Amino acid sequence: MTGTTHRRTSEPADRPTDPARAPRMADVARLAGVSPQTVSRVINGHPNVSAEVRERVQQAVVALRYRRNPAARSLATRRTMSLGVVTYGLAQHGPSVALTGIADAARQAGYTTNLVGLVELDRAALRRALGHLMDDYVDGIVLLAPVDDAVHAVAGLHTEVPLVIFEPGAPPRPAGFAAHEVLGARLATQHLLDIGHETVLHLSGPAGWLATTARIRGWREALSDAGRHAPAPVATSWTAASGFEAVDRVIASGSTAVFAANDQTALGLIRGLTEHGVRVPEDVSVVGFDDFPESEYFSPPLTTVRVDFAALGRLAVRKLLALIEGEEVSDPLTPPTLVVRASTGTPPATSSTPPIPTTPKENP
Repeated sequence: MTGTTHRRTSEPADRPTDPARAPRMADVARLAGVSPQTVSRVINGHPNVSAEVRERVQQAVVALRYRRNPAARSLATRRTMSLGVVTYGLAQHGPSVALTGIADAARQAGYTTNLVGLVELDRAALRRALGHLMDDYVDGIVLLAPVDDAVHAVAGLHTEVPLVIFEPGAPPRPAGFAAHEVLGARLATQHLLDIGHETVLHLSGPAGWLATTARIRGWREALSDAGRHAPAPVATSWTAASGFEAVDRVIASGSTAVFAANDQTALGLIRGLTEHGVRVPEDVSVVGFDDFPESEYFSPPLTTVRVDFAALGRLAVRKLLALIEGEEVSDPLTPPTLVVRASTGTPPATSSTPPIPTTPKENP
């Protein structure tokens, strides 16, 4: 089954500077020192405009309080000025923040967004979701469902409008968008090796998620390149509870370094280690992934991999608008960055001996 949520975006209703006549595109072009065609390209989010020209046009739009007439534009372009978004897994940090970027970029380009949330992930459910959006005459669709089932289900499906897909771990292509999550996992693992740890245990995400596969791959590649043994990963479910529940296996492994699939899993693990008398980072170093806003307030503050998911959402819209215009945008994968905080440190002098678990402290 699918559920629908409509999110309509519009531009602020600023009054024109001259009440006798609303400013026109030609006025914006004159003030910015460009052609009306260039103004149109900037307003429509066209990629082939320099940053300097884009800034001049945007400043002129603000100065003149220029506002387009969506109805007139729709008639002229035979477009509905609406983009569809099919989502799954919005409880997770990455997809939810990417959706914010999609909505913001669509609004800035003068589009509304029509959202369909997937509950089931099969070919029939996806076909119904896409059909619903095409019945609403959207101009293009973003598939924000980063799981294997969604990617497999959409393969071979015909859509009457352009479609771009969020596909972590896949190589860059005009109809796809993603961060370089393999690189992010490599950065996390290499950091732990660089500060002296012999190997790194991975708390992986749940099976079936593209990010899980990409992060396992990056972790394994980093260990292989360093000639280190890769312990069997411990599966979790993206949640703090699953990280907490993994603590016995982490302690039993004797690992001095852990790369958690996301920050929430790392949070639960740190809580569990602390309750067993295992210190972070003195006994065990922990690295997360995502860098959600609370990560710097963990105790200790979490070393993690930062991904700009909002920028990914904006990239999705830019690619989709280019496809709508009959063009293509081929950008490299969005690079992640390592944020080093206080949850990682050199291994203990007795790193060959596993931490000895104690009886967990009673909660007050």
